Amino acid sequence: MDKKAILIGATGLVGSHILQLLLADDRYESVKVFHRRSTEVSHSKLTEHIIDFDDQESWKSLVSGDHLFSALGTTIKKAGSKDEQYKIDFTYQFEIAKAASVNNVSGYALVSSLGANSDSGSFYPRIKGELDEAVQNLAFENSLIIRPSFLDGDRDEFRLGERIGIAVAKVVCKIPGLKKYHPIKAESVAKAMIEGLNSKQGKHIFEAQEILSLDI
Repeated sequence: MDKKAILIGATGLVGSHILQLLLADDRYESVKVFHRRSTEVSHSKLTEHIIDFDDQESWKSLVSGDHLFSALGTTIKKAGSKDEQYKIDFTYQFEIAKAASVNNVSGYALVSSLGANSDSGSFYPRIKGELDEAVQNLAFENSLIIRPSFLDGDRDEFRLGERIGIAVAKVVCKIPGLKKYHPIKAESVAKAMIEGLNSKQGKHIFEAQEILSLDI
């Protein structure tokens, strides 16, 4: 049966790959994107909803379909403050997921992060961990949380710290016990999310080292 996909974060590193893969995937008859700006992609299967995430009443009834893919995210530098980053990395993603759950969307896949932990003393892994826990309590039949290490791919903006981190991680991951820090291609994460949601039943969390071993 052809499925209807929903995607947030479609212009990001992983999200852009998810979008292209979904549009080319015969298992999906349509792809609905919610975003603050256009993807600039034209396709017969694609419907874009340019929304104000803060105005939930204007969009929550539209978050309907079969599978929701959540790849929204930012940096504190780009967001401007911790409050704004929290809003994008937690609040917006959770509210979209909650609306999907209420609207009987059956499957949910989320890009999280290596080290996500709601008890962490560091801001970024803490908000990622809080989101992971919150969405697992929603009534999805199937849910998939992916926790990759450094994402390798071409971004719209240059992130010096990330490029340095990837270079270091490629060396560190060769040390026994540190394979989880191996950088992973953004496209591989996107493929894992789509294939995982189409093959796994129930609620699953895939840590970084497990993503690398997925048959995608």
